[in-house]
Amino acid sequence: MMLAANVRADEPPLSPDTQIEIAPEPPEGKVHAEATNPDAPPPVRPRRAGLVLESSLGALGFVGQFRHVAPTASWVHGQLGYEVTRWLMLFGEGELAFTDTSESVDESHVTAFPIWGFGGGARATFHATERVALFVQGDVDALTADVPHGTLAIYGFRSAESLQPAFGTRVGLEWYQIDRHLALSLQAGVRYANGFAKFLASSDIPMLWDAAGCLRYTF
Repeated sequence: MMLAANVRADEPPLSPDTQIEIAPEPPEGKVHAEATNPDAPPPVRPRRAGLVLESSLGALGFVGQFRHVAPTASWVHGQLGYEVTRWLMLFGEGELAFTDTSESVDESHVTAFPIWGFGGGARATFHATERVALFVQGDVDALTADVPHGTLAIYGFRSAESLQPAFGTRVGLEWYQIDRHLALSLQAGVRYANGFAKFLASSDIPMLWDAAGCLRYTF
């Protein structure tokens, strides 16, 4: 009776085989959202804490007397950590740098060598927004210059030829991408590396600095 009442007099009656499809109602609130802002982008998926892999490419420099032996080195750094909370991460790290002795000898006597090390530490992250954050971290490492025995000893840096402790801090700015797994960052740090102190030079301050761009992936 209801269908018959809604059919206009000038329209032909419905055939018995006619199928009427009724569209499902949209979820509650969706019609209102689309009506108020039809061009609104889809909501960003929340970033979750997890296992974090970082790779950095930059420069490693020397502040103390070692800068008169070796120039600023190209530097590769890798870090694997786990975010215990949204703001605290524990990590292990490894690094490799390449430099030479060109600051102390002429070109014909230059010795090229790598510096490598490993260690670990903790990072605290402070979010300015959902996609921008600042971090500060502290780490304890072991560093060495991989050279034949006595190569650096003649310059007064015998300890640099074996693994020696280093203590440092690093700060950075992170920019999280729309893909919640990815982030980019700029970071810089300083370290006290006792192995790069010149032997019997009381005024030497064996500091290292580093600066790099970083790609971060959260699993």
